[in-house]
Amino acid sequence: MKAIRVHQFGGPEVLRYEDVPTPQPGPGEFLVRLHAIGVNPVETYQRSGSNPAIKLPWTPGTDGAGIVELVGPDGRSFKAGDRVYISDTVSGAYAELAVCHEAHLHRLPDSITFQQGAAINIPYATAYRALFHRAR
Repeated sequence: MKAIRVHQFGGPEVLRYEDVPTPQPGPGEFLVRLHAIGVNPVETYQRSGSNPAIKLPWTPGTDGAGIVELVGPDGRSFKAGDRVYISDTVSGAYAELAVCHEAHLHRLPDSITFQQGAAINIPYATAYRALFHRAR
């Protein structure tokens, strides 16, 4: 599968479009075929090296939307074919496929596009917090 990988910290020039092995879901995890991803400021900070916990090589991205392709052992809340949006990944969202914990998958109604679903987590939550919690 294809993924965008970072092998050294820096600007956008360190992003590499590469062939990587397809990740496999473990217990309580799901493999999601992504149809849209979110690109958020936090990924630019992380790419530049601001988070010392990130181990290279690394696939950025937390937000996305797609279809569950494979259910790992003990995966209960979703099945293959379910439309979902994701709020975090195990393997990174800048990829064709991403492994996600069950707690980070959310149902995506048919009335919401994959592109809209990919914007629910960080962009929507940030705007909601700014408007309703901070600005009241």
